Amino acid sequence: MSWIQTYSGAVFDPLEPMRHEMPLRDIAHSLSMQCRYNGHCLKFYSVAEHCILLVAALSRDGVKDRDILRWALMHDAPESWLCDLPRPLKPHVLGFADLEEAAERAVAERFDLSPAIPDIVKEYDARVLHDEKAQNMAPGPEWGIPGEPLGVKLKFWSPEDAKIRFITTARMLGLRVT
Repeated sequence: MSWIQTYSGAVFDPLEPMRHEMPLRDIAHSLSMQCRYNGHCLKFYSVAEHCILLVAALSRDGVKDRDILRWALMHDAPESWLCDLPRPLKPHVLGFADLEEAAERAVAERFDLSPAIPDIVKEYDARVLHDEKAQNMAPGPEWGIPGEPLGVKLKFWSPEDAKIRFITTARMLGLRVT
């Protein structure tokens, strides 16, 4: 078996992501059920909430470009099929970066996004680590995070609430929800 069954019962082959429909509801459900930091945080905080907070921070800071805002919401969509690996492990897991890149390309094509995640989304994704560390991690060593905090307030939504808000945000951004 080289495929996974998604929340809706669909089949997804992570080795050939381009040939699958990728229902946004499946992505929203999966990301709402996954805890950031492999669960090594003080409270449950979903990947879905993380993505929504990036959209909110970019919007607050005057970004109106729909492609950027859509990528902010969808930048972690590959985690709905591949899960995530802690940053220190990623470069050491042979082939994982290729799988992630293929899934990102498939997300871009499926949701009519630019071919690559915009740099500002990557920047905000790094900067939000300041806020997440301060609000949801036990005291520990410095992380060496670049940039300034975004100043977002984590909400710690339940998975069901995060899923509904992810779908609502997707609709607000004009993404096709299936």
